[in-house]
Amino acid sequence: MGWLRRQRYLLDFILASLLRRKGKNLGLLLVYSLIVFMLASVMLFTHALKREMGLVLQASPEIILQRIEAGRHALIPEDYLQKIGRLRGVTARKGRLWGYFYDPAVRANYTLMVAPERRLADSEVIIGSAIARTRGIGPGDYLTFRAHDGEAYSFRVRELLASDTELFSADLVLMSERAFRISQGVTEGWYTDIVLSVSNPLELEKIAEKLTLRLPDTRPILREEILRTYDAIFSWRQGILFVLLLGAILAFVIFAWDKASGLSAEERREIGILKAVGWETGDVLRMKFWEGAILSLMAFLLGYLLAYLHVFHASASLFEPVLKGWAVLYPAFRLTPVIDGLQVATLFFFSVFPYVVATIIPIWQVSVTDPDAVMR
Repeated sequence: MGWLRRQRYLLDFILASLLRRKGKNLGLLLVYSLIVFMLASVMLFTHALKREMGLVLQASPEIILQRIEAGRHALIPEDYLQKIGRLRGVTARKGRLWGYFYDPAVRANYTLMVAPERRLADSEVIIGSAIARTRGIGPGDYLTFRAHDGEAYSFRVRELLASDTELFSADLVLMSERAFRISQGVTEGWYTDIVLSVSNPLELEKIAEKLTLRLPDTRPILREEILRTYDAIFSWRQGILFVLLLGAILAFVIFAWDKASGLSAEERREIGILKAVGWETGDVLRMKFWEGAILSLMAFLLGYLLAYLHVFHASASLFEPVLKGWAVLYPAFRLTPVIDGLQVATLFFFSVFPYVVATIIPIWQVSVTDPDAVMR
């Protein structure tokens, strides 16, 4: 009971000490929280985007086969489906038609794709929500494309793609095969690429190797390679933001170190008085340690909570242009809240631990000095 009572008295003294210098501590808390907020926002948003893209790409084909001509992606003939032959492990294969269309009205590229399962009429299209917002159109309105030969074609918007798919369908236009071939100038017997479904993921690399041997002018792209590419892109964008925030982080480090290592005359006098009335060096160190710990923990929790609300309830409005990457057609979507324990632990270690440790050394130097000398 005596030990518990002593700890309670120590806690009361620590809180009173923090309140005595509330102006200085409040300023440090706000700056500290702001730094944690910015770092946590970038980490949360990037991790959530990576997870969202991973879930989306899990439904994509295991292998995409592209024909290469002069080192660039070219149309692939339909007879390549027969040339592939019967490959063990391949459960399905089909040719795809897709391409890009630049709309000078909004200065943005649309992704055009044939979707046979939608059973679209030649005069109908289904468009992404971002296109509808940018062009100010909806179901029943008309969208006009200028074809490869300069002829203008108008398509009636049958419906909009679901808003929960906007992360990857923001700039998407679905149309019939005949409408795509006429507007894009792709003749019968040619496809943009070929996709293959594989039953056993362990056989992907072997099947890709066989495809390269049978069709030397093609390049197989595995789904895992696409996932790694997106992961690298988002990590690179996250790195850019961290570099941009580096100046603010360094300024905070200097500010925190100066606050922690440069004790004021009042704080030195306080430690001297405590030593004079019987406090031991361990008590002084424990008190100052908990002062720094309480302040840094409050800043971490406040900053992380604000970052969570910013990312998952305000769509990370401060950082979305950098991390989403669309030039004009920004997708509007709400990310599924996800928290990575390792990420939280890393942020906690690099934001809380250094400050708490920085408070110990100067306090120890003062606490082992003669109280009379300290107070003078």
